[in-house]
Amino acid sequence: MFEITSAWKSAFPEAHAGVLVMRDVVNPAHHAELEERKKELEEQLRSQFAGQDRAAMSNHPVLQAYNAHYRRFKKSYHVQLQLESIAWKGKPIPSVAALVEAMFMAELKNMLLTAGHDLDSLQLPLTLDVSKGDESYILLRGDDQTLKAGDMMISDGMGVVSNVIYGPDRRTQITDGTRNVIFTVYAPAGINEQTVEQHLRDIKDYVLVFAPQARVELLKVYG
Repeated sequence: MFEITSAWKSAFPEAHAGVLVMRDVVNPAHHAELEERKKELEEQLRSQFAGQDRAAMSNHPVLQAYNAHYRRFKKSYHVQLQLESIAWKGKPIPSVAALVEAMFMAELKNMLLTAGHDLDSLQLPLTLDVSKGDESYILLRGDDQTLKAGDMMISDGMGVVSNVIYGPDRRTQITDGTRNVIFTVYAPAGINEQTVEQHLRDIKDYVLVFAPQARVELLKVYG
């Protein structure tokens, strides 16, 4: 289901990748208990980062790891920007659909970059590799995007499904009808295996709030 190239191992020897596969899920537009969990997380984040500025937040080891990767491409780590808006500007965690919210909640809690896909739309196996800079794919918003050379990327048998800098694709996105789902995590050097595993478990726990019948097929950290 998930393969790693020697090129990725050579380019990112201290990095990790996490994979969570869950079957028999549902994806409601709204779920009352998940909304309560969102409010609890918002308060937790506001308390955690109260009194800090951007420089202080950026000293968090996880954010340091991502910012180091993004700086290579002259980009900013967007999860930190989203975290700032919730922790300091009082904005709520967006309401989208439950599977995406579960992923986003764990992203904010743990600050780990995650992509979600409809498992049934993928042509397995997935392959974790290093981008050459000539790959292209369709972003979630519908734009065609060429990858930056030297980034981490994941592809299936039909093409790129995600990369660190530009995010997940449109072709395999989670939909209202998603019943089997896969979440993948990119963790650059400086983030240990245990942190990635706990993040995957947090996503699983959030999904089980609204889909208690779901079952975990795979929960694994690669490095």
